[in-house]
Parts: sequence; C-alpha cells; structure tokens
Amino acid sequence: MKTRNIIGLVIVILLVFIFPFTGYFLVEDYSKDSVVMPRHLVPEIDSTTGEIKTIQTRKGLDTVWHQMKNIQLINQLGDTVSFDDLHGKIVVMDFFFTSCPSICPGLARNMKRVQQSFTKNPDIVQFISVSVDPERDSVPKLRKFADNLDINHDSWWFVTGKKDEIYNFAIKELHANIMDPKIDTAFIHTEKFFLIDSNRTLRATYDGFDTVALAQLAKDIPTLMLERDKKSPSIFREYIPILWVIFLAICITFLMVFLLYRNKNKYNALDKFKKE
Repeated sequence: MKTRNIIGLVIVILLVFIFPFTGYFLVEDYSKDSVVMPRHLVPEIDSTTGEIKTIQTRKGLDTVWHQMKNIQLINQLGDTVSFDDLHGKIVVMDFFFTSCPSICPGLARNMKRVQQSFTKNPDIVQFISVSVDPERDSVPKLRKFADNLDINHDSWWFVTGKKDEIYNFAIKELHANIMDPKIDTAFIHTEKFFLIDSNRTLRATYDGFDTVALAQLAKDIPTLMLERDKKSPSIFREYIPILWVIFLAICITFLMVFLLYRNKNKYNALDKFKKE
C-alpha cells in the first residue's frame, strides 16, 4: 500500500472515530455541571421519636421526593386557589399578616423586587404570601395590602384560610419551624422565602432580608424551569444507555461509504485507463 494511501486511511480513522468520540466525552464532562440546580431539602427524622431533627440537602436524579399536599386557600380577589391551579409553575412562598408592625412590610417589598424580575415572564413563577393571622385577615384587608404594593394580582396571591390547615402546612410540609429556629410555632413569623418546584417539592429557602440570597433566588427560579418533569421525560432518554452503540454505527457507516466511494473512483479510473 502506498504511503499516501496509508496516511489517507489514518486521517479518515481520526476524523470518523477519534475526533467525534473525543468531542463527545469533552462536551459531556464540561457540561454536566454547567447548570447547578437547587438541591432538594429533605427532613432528617429521629428514628426513636419520629420527630424531624433537621433538614438535609440531597441530590439524586432518580429519587422520588416528597410532594407537598395540596391546600386550598382564598386570595385577595376572593377566589379559591390551590397548588392544582398553578399548572406546573414554580412557587415562591412566604408568611405574613396585614397588621404586622415589624418584618412583614419589608419582606413584602423585597418579594416585590423579586417579582419584578419576572414581569415579562409571569407564567414562570407564582408568588404566594400566606396569612398567619387568617381570623383577622379578611379578603378586603388582603386586597388593600396588595393594592398598596401595586403588584400583579394574577402572579402574586395574598391568601387566607383555615388557621389549623395553614399552620399544619407550614410546619409539616415546609418544616418552617426547622428552617427558621426563631419561629414560635404557636404564631409562625418567619423571614424565610420558600422555593417550591413544579412537582411541589421544597428546593431551597432564602433569607428575605439578605440581598445576596434574594439575587440567588431570582437566578434559581428560571434554573428550575430547565428541569424536565420525570412523568414526561424526553423521548431520547431510553436510548442514552446505548448512545455509544448508535454513535459507533454512524461512524462505521461513514467509513464504509468513504471506502466504497474510494473504490468506485479507483475502478472508474482503471476502466478509463483500459479504454485508452
């Protein structure tokens, strides 16, 4: 075999096999951590007492995480609303009461700043402020509080409901008493914002008065939208384990086409030579 043919064959092998595989693995390695998702917050339960001791952050692609129970509440427009009405939205939730003289007005202003980051994409996230004084916070009071903030009533609900249901939800589903040690569970008053994904799983909490934390919250909301619902995975997901086989078959096909084309040109040249 001529030296020129050997060099040509080596170049073909490099182009068809080594370079594509190298590129594939480089892209896979450098892209796997390019988007950092907020981890799931999981309660650690005392095996003896059954009580929640603390909250751990955990990561797992195939883990089935705890899904919060649905809760029905009434918003500032007098509408009955629930998680089921959100249709896959991300949720940012906090707790307040309209007569609060201390932290609530400041938390509301900071929540508004986050909401304003999504004025052009209101369908991405739903903000929900839950009254912890539902016996006094009537619908008109909630509406007045919301109007004073000049907010979008569709993408930010101020809600009230039955006190026992609200407190059970805050403690058992959001673990508010663990997330914020300063909380008196007899009267939930927390500075935390709670980030809940479209599968109703708690993902992170943020200090409502920490500007760095709020900036991170604004980044984490669209990041969570990149996650696909496990109930409707990509049609290509089942082929991932055999992706290398498919890729190899494509490479071999290209090589065979090249060799056949090369041989065809050789025979054509030979025929031409014979005719001459």
